Amino acid sequence: MRVVFPDQSLKEFPDGYTPLQIAETISGRLAKEAVAAEVNGQLVDLNTGLSGVVSLKIIKNDTPAALEILRHTTAHVMAQAVKRLYPQVKLAIGPTIENGFYYDFDLAESLSTADLAKIEAEMARIISADLPIRRAEVAKAAALNFYETTEEKYKQELIAGLAEEPLSFYEQGEFKDLCRGPHLPSTGRIKAFKLMSVAGAYWRGDSDREMLQRIYGTAFFSKKELDNYLNLLAEAAKRDHRKLGKELDLFSIDEQVGSGLVLWHPKGARIRYEIEQFWREEHYKNGYDLVYTPHVGKANLWETSGHLGFYNESMYAPMDVEGQAYYAKPMNCPFHIAIYQSKGRSYRELPFRWAELGTVYRYEKSGVLHGLMRVRGFTQDDAHIICRPDQMPAEIDRALNFCLQMMRTFGFTDFKLYLSTKPEKAVGEVGRWEEATVALRQAIAKTGLPSQVDEGGGAFYGPKIDLKIKDALGREWQCSTIQFDFNLPERFNLTYKGSDGAAHQPYMIHRALLGSLERFFGILIEHYEGAMPLWLAPVQAVILPVLPEQHEYAERLREELSRAGIRVEVDGRNEKIGYRIREAQLQKVLYMLVVGDREVAQETIAVRGRKQGDLGVQKVAGLIQSLQEEMRQRV
Repeated sequence: MRVVFPDQSLKEFPDGYTPLQIAETISGRLAKEAVAAEVNGQLVDLNTGLSGVVSLKIIKNDTPAALEILRHTTAHVMAQAVKRLYPQVKLAIGPTIENGFYYDFDLAESLSTADLAKIEAEMARIISADLPIRRAEVAKAAALNFYETTEEKYKQELIAGLAEEPLSFYEQGEFKDLCRGPHLPSTGRIKAFKLMSVAGAYWRGDSDREMLQRIYGTAFFSKKELDNYLNLLAEAAKRDHRKLGKELDLFSIDEQVGSGLVLWHPKGARIRYEIEQFWREEHYKNGYDLVYTPHVGKANLWETSGHLGFYNESMYAPMDVEGQAYYAKPMNCPFHIAIYQSKGRSYRELPFRWAELGTVYRYEKSGVLHGLMRVRGFTQDDAHIICRPDQMPAEIDRALNFCLQMMRTFGFTDFKLYLSTKPEKAVGEVGRWEEATVALRQAIAKTGLPSQVDEGGGAFYGPKIDLKIKDALGREWQCSTIQFDFNLPERFNLTYKGSDGAAHQPYMIHRALLGSLERFFGILIEHYEGAMPLWLAPVQAVILPVLPEQHEYAERLREELSRAGIRVEVDGRNEKIGYRIREAQLQKVLYMLVVGDREVAQETIAVRGRKQGDLGVQKVAGLIQSLQEEMRQRV
């Protein structure tokens, strides 16, 4: 047998040698770190016998592919443990997910979080036994017969829907499960795992089918990695925007109003106002015009746009208005097109850059609603650029740089760009796709930021750039999008009169900068743990008179600071000063201004920063100047 390694070196081994044996001949460390192998471009188990001429790459435990294999193997160990503890359980599916794995079980006994410790203990016994994991291939009929014998109806249903032959099973000890693999060589290779939660899940996601019990878990190659992940989860729980939104009185979602519909409280509304005002100012500075459009539109508008044909499931039922059907808008695009079509357009007028904070309504199943992150009514930070072909590259550069400028102002500094290119099924001229894709590639290259290409991952109507940001916990969020659209200009027959006197079709570019205000607000809360920078804080300072006789001076200070544009409150409650300082800190107020007899006599303020602590006694004019400068800096 001849093996070609990634560096193109070639070496001979006896026929039947496995990737693990080959790794052992190279180094003991490689064999220890090996998880699976890529043979002729396909992932296989380490104990797969090889022959002939093969290209071989050892998959080590520091790769995403290795982590997925580890977690898939751990899911099988969990299923084996559940089967031991609850012999009557019926097994469904157990895939890996972004941060771990899950397995679905049909079990008469209702599992609770307390049961997870018992399952973990049994998993630990399976792991300590270091059971060899073996792959076997069987005919479809034999696989069906096995699961008929064991009365595993969900596995039978899965097999019935599979076309391939043969099917593969993985076996460890007494446990055998249908799986494509690959897996670790033995259960003892699992070093660190944790079962996270149990929840209900419909079989195959169908609410008309059986309700199963889903156990979620995660696994890592070391206890340190697992501990880091659990610490990250604990920190994320502290920053959860739903928790902080309630504690800081920013927003609520009331079942009387409806699931997924946000009520903005005064403090949350103030933050939103500051975001919106900044957004509007920056759009005008960057050459955009603002527009406003209705919340509903006639059915024929959505028929022309294609939404009723392709997006109907996400739209709410129509309302009857004088015998005509009207729909709540799921998007703003058709309205902006209607503005463009309100009169004839000349090449001299282009480009148009029209932006709107437009509230849209989309149906989301109740099971996926999640605080501000997934809602049914939201305000989309929306813009459309309509331009000539020769203007298009510069407009892409302008839009991308604008996105980066805005995100940096909100405190985000870690970015990654994703380019999605033409899929197999697409509308629009091939030449336009190529021009648009080149312009997007070049704009990305000019930024010098990390990027990734998703070949064929674009929408059917155009290629796009997605800008993803990382928050304070290193989590990635997708907010900004620059998306070409070759579909709507054709559907609405958009034209402009060119220099040659003929009608030409313009380019249309969708551009979302923040995404939606609701979701972006949730991201900001979690990024800053509720302690917004001064320019966004709903209450920037609180004045704390030590004794009742200082209230009059405190009120005069409040008026003076308010006239200077500083959002300030007085907390004159009959509570100890330490208690009120602590309360202000819990409410994420950045500055506490303490007033005692000395401050009244000298007309000063004792300033305390939420993070900095005691900042000393300051003159009122000096404090105002420093706060105004901090707000101007937007840091």
